[in-house]
Amino acid sequence: MKTGDNTHDLIVTIIKKGWADRVVRASKEAGAEGGTILDGSGTGIHEQKKLLGLSIDPQKDIVLTIIHKEITDKVLSAIVGACNLEKPATGLSFVVELKKVVGIVHLLGQEEKD
Repeated sequence: MKTGDNTHDLIVTIIKKGWADRVVRASKEAGAEGGTILDGSGTGIHEQKKLLGLSIDPQKDIVLTIIHKEITDKVLSAIVGACNLEKPATGLSFVVELKKVVGIVHLLGQEEKD
C-alpha cells in the first residue's frame, strides 16, 4: 500500500455559508487539486447575536484541502486573500500536518513517478 509519509498538509477553512466556492477557486488557482466542503454551525462570540429575542445560529462552510507541503504557504495565502480572513469575524483557516495519506491517487500517483 503506497502512502505519502509527511509529504502533505491539510488546510481547514471555516467561513460564512456560501463562501466555500471562493476557497476552492483560490486554492485551485494556487495549485491545489480541489477540496471537500462540509456544512457546520458557529458557536463563537460572533454567533451569539439575537433577532427578536431568538438566538441566531449562523451556518458555516468548512473546506478541507489536502496539498503537498511545498505549496502550503501559497495556497493558504490565496485563501486568506479570497475570503478577507485578516479581518475579524470573517472566518479562519489553519494547517494540520498529515503524517500519512492514503487514497488520494491523483496526488500520490505523482510521487510514484518521481
